[in-house]
Amino acid sequence: MSDFSSDTPTESSVDSSYRVTAGELRQFVERYERLEMEKKDIADQQKEVMAEAKSRGYDTKVLRKVVALRKRDKDDIAEEEAVLEMYKEALGMT
Repeated sequence: MSDFSSDTPTESSVDSSYRVTAGELRQFVERYERLEMEKKDIADQQKEVMAEAKSRGYDTKVLRKVVALRKRDKDDIAEEEAVLEMYKEALGMT
């Protein structure tokens, strides 16, 4: 009679399970690394776009704000601008 119950995995099944898990883990890591490379490439392309815009006389700081504003809800923008205007008036900045 063996000391191992039928529920206890054998050494070969543990090794097999580990290899499958290691292979799957490697795939996740490699996919993530590829995405990191793609993200870097996209960031480089965005820098190139801004450099081209700057070379044509555009204010890149303002361009970045415009891009950020286009992502936001129009009502949120209007509310923020109204509060900003109120604060500026209160401080005598208008």
